[in-house]
Amino acid sequence: MVKSAGLPTIVIVGRPNVGKSTFFNAVTGTRRSIVHDEPGITRDRISGITTHRGRKFEIIDTGGIIPDDHDLIPSEILKQAKYALESASWIVFLIDGRTEITSADRDLAKMLKKLGKPVVLAVNKIDTEKSHKLTMGFYELGIEPLFPISSEHKVGIHELLDYVTEDFPVEQKPEAGEEVPAETKKIKVAIIGRPNVGKSTLINSLVGSERSIVSPIAGTTRDAVDETVHHGDTDFVFVDTAGIRRKGKTTEDAEKLSVVMAQRNIRMANVVMIIIDASEGIVNLDAHIAGYAHESGRAIIIVVNKWDIAPNKKKVVFEQELRDQLKFLEFAQIAFISAKTKNGIDRLYGMIEEAYKWSNHRVTTGELNRFCAMVELKPDTKIKYVTQASLRPPTFVVFTDRRELHFSAERQLVNLFRKHFGYVGTPIVIKHRPAPKRKPKK
Repeated sequence: MVKSAGLPTIVIVGRPNVGKSTFFNAVTGTRRSIVHDEPGITRDRISGITTHRGRKFEIIDTGGIIPDDHDLIPSEILKQAKYALESASWIVFLIDGRTEITSADRDLAKMLKKLGKPVVLAVNKIDTEKSHKLTMGFYELGIEPLFPISSEHKVGIHELLDYVTEDFPVEQKPEAGEEVPAETKKIKVAIIGRPNVGKSTLINSLVGSERSIVSPIAGTTRDAVDETVHHGDTDFVFVDTAGIRRKGKTTEDAEKLSVVMAQRNIRMANVVMIIIDASEGIVNLDAHIAGYAHESGRAIIIVVNKWDIAPNKKKVVFEQELRDQLKFLEFAQIAFISAKTKNGIDRLYGMIEEAYKWSNHRVTTGELNRFCAMVELKPDTKIKYVTQASLRPPTFVVFTDRRELHFSAERQLVNLFRKHFGYVGTPIVIKHRPAPKRKPKK
């Protein structure tokens, strides 16, 4: 597992709804963390790598902490935060400057001081000169220095980062003529599926630690949690997305936003792994979710999880049922695994690399046309010229002697491309153009 390549780490902590995700997004310049008025939106820990004045560091956004809440989800949030705090170079204790100090704030301050880590107090939502007076009372928590900030308006954040990153190493730029080491290949993999099919268990098994909160409560993951695993000569960036529900069941704004974020992460991924629960079989929602991945044009792997507790363990039968219900994913590779026991996990790396390779594969125009000169498409269609227009997915523009390309001819051509050129795990797009008519010679 690659965590952050030895980078210093800043961890953001605070009780729910004080603006941690807004602060994280302001520092990283992204919209990685979900921001919403509903308390407790961030549950897992979200990380990002950014730079301030030439100093590169990792920043981690943790879930809202209530130290003595023993309910399952709050206690798991605290557990995830503690994992992050163990490796923290600095802790930013974020507090809401528009409210009074609560017992949860005091308990959290005591907990942080016991860690023996450097801590700064960031009093958030201080966006006017008048509100600066509100910060004085927060010295009572006994944590200094104190920085009044506004995450929403990005006020005071540079001053805070100047202080915290002062001792972080400055990135050295290579001198003229100095050889720059080759970058490691990086493949971004989105893990999608309906709630409670084992997405978080899978990412924890791949990473080798409890990176995502795992619980029997459907919908535990809301943010997209990512983690980098170095395997062979490749960095695999696994993104654990929120479970996608039926539209009628996504009543909470935060749940709807999670679905939007999941769709966004599908679009940003190189490869998508669709998780199917073998113990429950294939349901209509699985096909609905698979449709999101298919529409994105991404390389796809169907991962049948919980195979160890499947009621009927005949892979051939299950795979045929999958192919019948997900006909539009006939190109996708299928893996049978148990994320809990880690059985079959190692095979996924090779399948991901294979799908990634073919989604980026380009065939020369000469090679394409030499092959297509020997092809006769049905019904009675002649290919005049073909070229590859783009990658991810591989897209081919085909000129024929017909005004329109019959769907059976298009399907035949896709199958021939797969058989001859070896495309695996990726959709192939065919765009048809009628060949221009030659002008008669004078």
